[in-house]
Amino acid sequence: MAFEPVTRDGETEFARIDHHRSLRTGFPEVIWGPGKTPEQIGQIMQVMRDRHPVVMATRIDPEVYLQLDELLPGLVYYRSARICATAIPPIEPEYPGTIGVVCAGTADLPVAEEAAVTAELCGFRVQRLWDVGVAGIHRLLANRHILMESDVLIVVAGMEGALPSVVAGLVEAPAIAVPTSIGYGASFNGLAALLGMLNSCAAGLGVVNIDNGFGAAMLAAKILRTRNQVA
Repeated sequence: MAFEPVTRDGETEFARIDHHRSLRTGFPEVIWGPGKTPEQIGQIMQVMRDRHPVVMATRIDPEVYLQLDELLPGLVYYRSARICATAIPPIEPEYPGTIGVVCAGTADLPVAEEAAVTAELCGFRVQRLWDVGVAGIHRLLANRHILMESDVLIVVAGMEGALPSVVAGLVEAPAIAVPTSIGYGASFNGLAALLGMLNSCAAGLGVVNIDNGFGAAMLAAKILRTRNQVA
């Protein structure tokens, strides 16, 4: 059953929503799901969607979404990305430029999809290239045209985290590396990939935190948005 959130001056009883964030950064505030109850997430989404065309919550598990759907019918759930949003797909790109999201292996897909869906909800065209890790480098090289067509690249990898260095060495566009917590024991839940990416000798490669597909997408979106403003 739908509900009416308890609000005061556009805020909930427990959250001070940053409605002006889109004016400062170009994109609305995004809700971090873990640690919040479905009722809290639902109230925040309800208040925000009165002012923003797209409201998004990240790291939403399926059972939480089912409760949210009862509170706010009509929400869209991207299961692999674990993102819940008010927008109804397909979403037409709002800004020029293409964000390429490259994923090393199938186990890295949840982080890669978090990046891809976030970028799409922010209004950008996304090209996906999955399962092209360095263990079979021919798979990447066979799809080099996708790399070249992208204005910004997000490269997601676990294990030793080598893929972003390879990609950044092939392209002119800026590349953003995302280490994942995928790997055997000595990968230390993504720390080995993170350190490998930070130590890359490939020029023009930035690195975000472990499993932070959302942060990579927001950085890519800001790069394109500011580039378009200058142009």
